[in-house]
Amino acid sequence: MKTVLKRILAAVLILSAICLVGCRTVDKESLWNDAIYTTDTELGEGSKIAYVEIIVGENSVTFTIHTDEKYLADALKEHNLVEGEESDYGLYIKKLNGITADYDVDASYWSLTVNGEYSMSGASFTEICDGEHYEFTYTK
Repeated sequence: MKTVLKRILAAVLILSAICLVGCRTVDKESLWNDAIYTTDTELGEGSKIAYVEIIVGENSVTFTIHTDEKYLADALKEHNLVEGEESDYGLYIKKLNGITADYDVDASYWSLTVNGEYSMSGASFTEICDGEHYEFTYTK
């Protein structure tokens, strides 16, 4: 009986620790300490313009990107604004503008909207249309 109680207590402690780690809050303002750009910036040369806004907490920065790239991820790579892992589904973005959102670490990720509507595709398959507004929001 004691062995069963010890195992139950150990399982409860482990589950509690997992919940505490997964539920911890992130100081979103401190994430900006790693940002490459903290003010709106214009980058590149090209025939199309994409307005890319990075939103973390109450702060944001907008990039006016001039590009000839077809897809959003490629335009971001062109200016070293994005890092992540390539897969069959495209680029899994873990870092934007130097700010990390990694689901495997703390259940955070970058959500993508196009002109205010949630994107049905990732950045690797989102075609750039001249003058559109793309938002990446740090989400947890």
